[in-house]
Amino acid sequence: MTAEPSLATGTGNTKPSAALLTGADRDGGSNYTARHLLVLEGLEAVRKRPGMYIGSTDSRGLMHCLWEIIDNSVDEALGGHCDRIEVILHEDGSVEVRDNGRGIPVDVEPKTGLSGVEVVMTKLHAGGKFGGGSYAASGGLHGVGASVVNALASRLDIEVDRGSRTHSISFRRGVPGIFTESGPDAPFDPASGLRKGKKLPKNRTGTRVRYWADRQIFLKDAKLSLETLYARARQTAFLVPGLTLVVRDERGLEQPAGSGGQDASGSGVTEEVFHYDGGISEFCEYLAQDRPVCDVLRLQGKGQFKETVPVLDDRGHMIPTEVQRELGVDIALRWGTGYDTTLKSFVNIIATPKGGTHVSGFERSVTRTVNEALRATKILRVAEDDVAKDDALEGLTAVVTVRLAEPQFEGQTKEVLGTSAASRIVAQVVASELKTFLTSTKRDAKQQARAVLEKIAAAARTRIAARQHKEAQRRKTALESSALPAKLADCRSDEVERSELFIVEGDSALGTAKLARNSEFQALLPIRGKILNVQKSSVADMLKNAECGSIIQVIGAGSGRTFDIDQARYGKVIFLADADVDGAHIRCLLLTLFQRYMRPMVEEGRVFSAVPPLHRIELTSPKKGQAKYIYTYSDNELRQTLMDLQRRNVRYKDSIQRYKGLGEMDADQLAETTMDPRHRTLRRINISDLESAEAAFDLLMGSEVAPRREFISSSAATLDRSRIDV
Repeated sequence: MTAEPSLATGTGNTKPSAALLTGADRDGGSNYTARHLLVLEGLEAVRKRPGMYIGSTDSRGLMHCLWEIIDNSVDEALGGHCDRIEVILHEDGSVEVRDNGRGIPVDVEPKTGLSGVEVVMTKLHAGGKFGGGSYAASGGLHGVGASVVNALASRLDIEVDRGSRTHSISFRRGVPGIFTESGPDAPFDPASGLRKGKKLPKNRTGTRVRYWADRQIFLKDAKLSLETLYARARQTAFLVPGLTLVVRDERGLEQPAGSGGQDASGSGVTEEVFHYDGGISEFCEYLAQDRPVCDVLRLQGKGQFKETVPVLDDRGHMIPTEVQRELGVDIALRWGTGYDTTLKSFVNIIATPKGGTHVSGFERSVTRTVNEALRATKILRVAEDDVAKDDALEGLTAVVTVRLAEPQFEGQTKEVLGTSAASRIVAQVVASELKTFLTSTKRDAKQQARAVLEKIAAAARTRIAARQHKEAQRRKTALESSALPAKLADCRSDEVERSELFIVEGDSALGTAKLARNSEFQALLPIRGKILNVQKSSVADMLKNAECGSIIQVIGAGSGRTFDIDQARYGKVIFLADADVDGAHIRCLLLTLFQRYMRPMVEEGRVFSAVPPLHRIELTSPKKGQAKYIYTYSDNELRQTLMDLQRRNVRYKDSIQRYKGLGEMDADQLAETTMDPRHRTLRRINISDLESAEAAFDLLMGSEVAPRREFISSSAATLDRSRIDV
């Protein structure tokens, strides 16, 4: 029951001061009486202020209504009374949720004289989750979920299998009654009471709820998202091992990518089944997108706390009572090679996307425990600062779950946990369990713990080193007066999409490239020899390397986790190296740098390799319109070209030029074959298979020598020796 004050004068129950009123105001002020107060009875408050209960009246609120019904069934599964839940999106726009739980009580509730079903569906703050022993831990706790959905539905039908009978009742906008026809617009007669149906076997129980959302409440464009429903069902199946969740879509709409497709009849009906026995460990593996640094760790424990709550006594009075609570903690986590943090938190399987006390306790404890381990192992030197939270969580994938009776949430949408004791208990469990892993003496665990600590320390050093490169993250217009490398031959254009940066091998090739380029949009950056192999070097060593530092500074978008592709100063980055073995090695080293520290450039297809020619054939007497020079890019192409010229009786000079490097080419030749967008050939570098690419870089450029030696030995027999530059 909610009292709404009149908005005509004043705010709340406070009348304006008489000293501030005119004569007319003073006369009208006496008319503000108790009759101006509006009292909303029953479910009227929900229809008047739906946003208070479901967050909004758009698609998000529509989905929240479905979550409320599904979560009631999931609570039965948490209690061990249900192992199958079906969600059906019907063609007529209605939604149905079925479960094989115990069924909503159908006997009469003594205080109201109504059946248990009517009490649950029509009374706010009514249910079996207020400490009555029905649920030890549940997602629902306010007792308003089902009744709110009922209030915001133009029609709701519910069937309960219980006591060897099927019991049914229907509602229109929260009012019980009987529909004489199908559909939400059918004629309706208000009437209270359950209708008994057919007899059932004694062991058959369950609940079926079907409702039509009220379009008087929800926006016209509000709709259910099948992808979101799949994600929620998958998430729930992970959190409740052994539960089977079936999502069936009978609407015949276009299905999202990765859905089950049409059924055998080809009618457009889809069905997805979610069932996982691995629990949150399997969920953590599913969420992780990068290669693992350690195995999935499971941190489990529990703690107790006291809480003062109002308890209803026999005389109907609310008495503050101190009760003992138990909070169970179950966390699955693993560190990976990536930079992003993926953290999912849940309270009694209800997602808390905005975190809360359990998440703050987890993050604080991880950071503190990692710092202690880094100091104990001396990976972090005495002079270095402690790692920050972002460093400790870099590359971390974690699923944080807690279970307790009557958790305190902020609002009915349950997005933030407010139970203060959760922070302390979660922190204690994490500190104890994580310390055991980080200080383990077992060989495998010790190696993994060392890898995790070194990754976190490297992340901290990268963050600190990024301060020194802040200037390099500015746009070109802001960098005109800054100290760009003196060897950079920049372009004049400020258009990022059009501009190109050529990373040129050697100063000799730079001189030719300067004459061959179009200085309007083509910039040149020479590098001397082979840059540092960053795959087996630390971040600090990479930043100290002059060539690597120059490349990162010139591109101007930072490096690693701080890399911002929107700040990149060039639309294309092109490797311009000789067409020999050394040139291939330089391209590989450059690509390793980009893949490891500027990966978004590669992922967006903005990194290229120029393809300079290997040979030049000069025709002795070319015909009109025929080019005097023919360029070939491999020995095989050269042989085929010569055979073709001989077959057509086209004469050419026997002294075929073989380019050993870019410095041997004239500027016009380099421009025509390699730099002029109208004639050149570029190879776009892309990562079509991230895992394969990571494995290849580790094999070819990593610090482990034995796998690389084995690869070279096993592949020697398959090498085409004609491709070796001898």
